[in-house]
Amino acid sequence: MNSGFFLSPPNYDSPAELKSLLETLGFAMQKKFGQNFLIDKKTRENLISFLTLDKGTRVWEVGPGLGAMTYLLLEKGVHLTAFEIDKGFISLLKKFFLENSKQNFRLVEGDVQKNWLPYLREHGKPDVFFGNLPYNIASDLIASTVEAGVVFDTMLFTVQKEAAERITARPDNKNYTAFSVLCSLFYECKIVKTIPASAFWPQPNVESAAVLFKAKKEFAEYKNFKLFIKIVKALFSSRRKNIKNNLGSWMKSNGYGDKIDLVLERSGLSGNLRAESLALYDFLLLSDIIGHL
Repeated sequence: MNSGFFLSPPNYDSPAELKSLLETLGFAMQKKFGQNFLIDKKTRENLISFLTLDKGTRVWEVGPGLGAMTYLLLEKGVHLTAFEIDKGFISLLKKFFLENSKQNFRLVEGDVQKNWLPYLREHGKPDVFFGNLPYNIASDLIASTVEAGVVFDTMLFTVQKEAAERITARPDNKNYTAFSVLCSLFYECKIVKTIPASAFWPQPNVESAAVLFKAKKEFAEYKNFKLFIKIVKALFSSRRKNIKNNLGSWMKSNGYGDKIDLVLERSGLSGNLRAESLALYDFLLLSDIIGHL
């Protein structure tokens, strides 16, 4: 490893060395943070290859852990900001990278779900948002960026395969959810790599997948963004119910009265359809119609 760092990082390919390091320093694995280390070097390098990285490219990394991906990113000469919540990892990351990489490396301590937006407002958006996301925060973090109306040029996240299938699902697919619709508003989403559990230590109980998000060159038009999000969630509130029942109930509860038939008539959509059959345009159309009532 590069001796230019303050303390040489471990052999990221060796579970035995990682375990020894953690035990020597008295670190306990925090299951609540969903900690699994990507020990397969080819997979790590493959993930980096999906990104366009030049010297000075601004990158955010979520959950760097012991810094396996951090090391590769800094080797590319990027300006890296890492978000880490685990205090033990924070202390190691400082020793591995911060001492001699101050111009290219920043460490934001704490919960990324609370920190990312304030940090963005102060420092601006990165060119790339990247991370092997802990399974317990993946969907919430991605959804929070969309619901904040913040669009990143490129995002690459490794998530639980089930979450990846929801992100990339299209209408009339069992994995198609409100989350799928939100992701499709701003991004073209594609699973670029499936990663077996054996690539991680400790091994998770599920497969993972890397999802590449590329910002659309043109976004679909919408009149009221917050209303659109509410209506998408309302339409998926009960998958077995049709859109007339789900949307009608939401409208009554939110001050729009008993106007569901009028909305459906104007939209040209059958009330017997279910949300999983609607395309992005249909959700936008319904929200615009309701917004004009």
